[in-house]
Amino acid sequence: MKFLGKPRSQTAASLPLCLLFLKILQPGHSRLYSNRYAGDKVIRLIPNSEEEAYALKKICRQLKVDLWQPSSVSHVSEGIVTDVHVPQNGSRALLAFLQEANILYKILIEDLQKALEQGSGLRPPRNRRSLSEYNYEVYHSLEEIQNWMQYLNNTHSGLIHMFSIGKSYEGRPLFVLKLGRRSRAYKNAVWIDCGIHAREWIGPAFCQWFVKEALLTYKSDPTMRKMMNHLYFYIMPVFNVDGYHFSWTNDRFWRKTRSRNSRFHCRGVDANRNWKVKWCNEGASMHPCDDTYCGPFPESEPEVKAVANFLRKHKKHIKAYLSFHAYAQMLLYPYSYKYATIPNFSCVESAAYKAVNALRSVYGVRYRYGPASSTLYVSSGSSMDWAYKTGIPYTFAFELRDTGHFGFLLPEMLIQPTCTETMLAVKNIAMHLLRKCP
Repeated sequence: MKFLGKPRSQTAASLPLCLLFLKILQPGHSRLYSNRYAGDKVIRLIPNSEEEAYALKKICRQLKVDLWQPSSVSHVSEGIVTDVHVPQNGSRALLAFLQEANILYKILIEDLQKALEQGSGLRPPRNRRSLSEYNYEVYHSLEEIQNWMQYLNNTHSGLIHMFSIGKSYEGRPLFVLKLGRRSRAYKNAVWIDCGIHAREWIGPAFCQWFVKEALLTYKSDPTMRKMMNHLYFYIMPVFNVDGYHFSWTNDRFWRKTRSRNSRFHCRGVDANRNWKVKWCNEGASMHPCDDTYCGPFPESEPEVKAVANFLRKHKKHIKAYLSFHAYAQMLLYPYSYKYATIPNFSCVESAAYKAVNALRSVYGVRYRYGPASSTLYVSSGSSMDWAYKTGIPYTFAFELRDTGHFGFLLPEMLIQPTCTETMLAVKNIAMHLLRKCP
């Protein structure tokens, strides 16, 4: 497929690519999500200058587009990956703008509905008889994941304890698995959450993969045995349970929670902008209809409040906080909300360096790593920054595969390689906690 627009310069070729997600309605017969994505296209953009980036910001606001990556219009700049969903009535205007402005673009996906049909992961819930029969190489609905958690709680009580830390806005239980050998009452612990953004399905898939690997390799893998013996792992496979369920039933690309706003028809809050650390500053929006809406006040979302309360209660023993997102292939650490060096930078940097090297050793996949503000973009009210400021010394956010070719639609065939390589990174960080900082 050829690039359309002006020829690529050497500068442009070295910049990260930008994606635009366009809706162009075409006839279709699928019932998946009521065929709402029929004819949608994925288009890749490379803004060559700050002037082009400014022009993109302007038209994005005019067309009221839905950004994928980055999550805020304010982050659109030269070299920043940008994924945008444009409604049908705005697609022609955007394409005309791109051609007139001579901005480089490339169509990556001709029909997003077909892409969804081919690898959606949607299927009826199934009952499982044993851990070995559960398929970890497909995406699972919320009901399946919670049934799986209950099954493990009943059959692996020696290493697993399931409990609820509260309820979501829509009344769903917020389940957590405590994983580890009960050798003594108090051990240092690692918190792991996945699915804080509903559409990032590879996150919950990894949380399940981690638990599976821990249970199946505890006896045969000395590293895993040491981790389970000396640490507890608190694992929350689906943080944003309401949003995740909605992404399966109504809108595959839903990001936020599902709370209601009394003054606006728009629903939901960005659960990764709702934490009490520079709340609602740069990189967050005060408008309820935006995907980065920070909420009416910090911890307004019951899901955020429940996790924050749990972490506050156990902060003396929780030494690491890991949150799994998609997509960008990055390992990020604080700060997100400002350009500054954290006090224990050398220890955290060393852990990140070793983790991405371990990850790359499997399939050669490269992850960028560094402070979130300079490696990705500035954002306020994030869970990672809050955990760090609360006193958890090792806090990381993973942005899993890929870098934009599939985006949120990472095919199920890539679950296994993504989770396999990520396991090595997480094990590396966990073992880092058990050693003195170099």
